[in-house]
Amino acid sequence: MRYEIIFSPEAEADIVALKASDRAKVLDAIEAFLRYEPEKTSKSRIKRLREMQKPQYRLRIDDLRAFYDVGYADDGSGTVEILRIREKSEAIRWLTEHGEREE
Repeated sequence: MRYEIIFSPEAEADIVALKASDRAKVLDAIEAFLRYEPEKTSKSRIKRLREMQKPQYRLRIDDLRAFYDVGYADDGSGTVEILRIREKSEAIRWLTEHGEREE
């Protein structure tokens, strides 16, 4: 199944702020790993965030981290919402401040 990829306004701003080479890497990785199998976890690339309601997943792209959620419509189509793109050094702090834990 082909997933629709949606960027939050914050993620769009993050992409614009990146250097051109990093921007290209991020967009290529999102297309390659999230377009068809966004929930396929791996040891290093895609992780399901435990005990988190939002964001649900993290995609590693070199020293950058893309946080995203996966959702499904009534017709069975899927969407991937990119929430933020953070440097590795800022990722934990952002997740602590903005992540929503499961209850």
